[in-house]
Amino acid sequence: MFTNIVTENGTLNDRYILRRENLYQGANGRFVERFFIDASKSYIFKPLTNNTQLGKEVWIFENVLSELPLKFPKILSYSVQNKLSDNWIILEDLGTITHTFDSNIALELTALMAKWHSLPAERFSHAQLKGPKPPIEEMADQILQNKEKVFSIFKLHNISDRLGNKIFRAFTSKPFSTVKVLCHGDLHQGNYGYAGDETVVLDWEHCHMNTPFWDLFHLIDISHPDFPKPNSHTLRNMILDCYCEEIQISAPDREKFKQEYYVFSAIFSVWMMMLIQSDLDNQRAKWTLEQLSRQLKETIQNLVECAEEII
Repeated sequence: MFTNIVTENGTLNDRYILRRENLYQGANGRFVERFFIDASKSYIFKPLTNNTQLGKEVWIFENVLSELPLKFPKILSYSVQNKLSDNWIILEDLGTITHTFDSNIALELTALMAKWHSLPAERFSHAQLKGPKPPIEEMADQILQNKEKVFSIFKLHNISDRLGNKIFRAFTSKPFSTVKVLCHGDLHQGNYGYAGDETVVLDWEHCHMNTPFWDLFHLIDISHPDFPKPNSHTLRNMILDCYCEEIQISAPDREKFKQEYYVFSAIFSVWMMMLIQSDLDNQRAKWTLEQLSRQLKETIQNLVECAEEII
């Protein structure tokens, strides 16, 4: 069916395409596109958008997603080659995705997350899956090495020394959990939403082994310049309680689990704060100053809320 649709150079062949439109640009500059081969039927063309993730999305599709009770765009055709430009997939088009964050979708995603987190970890130990950001331990080390800079950014945004000291005490005195689960890896608001009345989860190429707090943080507290997100304060505890219920964490252990989450979220948010502030200072990001300023405001609000919860 897709013969000749993609050229030898890994690009769409306009000779066989009625219409095409860019959806978004990947980290390596290549565009994910919707294309039509006739007036009634469209598909999604996704070249390799992150060079470090060669073949990963196809592997996840074949080895993980078929086992999960969730909606995702199915891979209809693909090419996985050693040459980066020759790597692409064609996916079914689920139509317009409404990217939203509310209690309904958050709790539904939490229940689904618990299912993929419950897959046997030993199945994926040799899969060489890689996440998009450094592990939380590396983030904590970077923050410790740049303590003076962190406090200067805190001061710039009216975060008190009391709260700053509380954050630093927490992640220098509380060890990280060693539990690792299969994570989506990049579960920000742009990677889930509604297709019609169905919840869909997109872009699994960053799936990897990590702490369960990784996916929870991306769902609850991460900010994104392209997707303004309502404040998580009222939902945070609901999501954490829902996750504990789904994973069957006993009532006596839930407060400990939540405390680990608050520390994790505070560290990740400080790391994000440094990254966004650097982009603002250097004006080198692909987003506008307005987008970055809003993202930074969201990040700091979530940081303060979680830090205040740390005992």
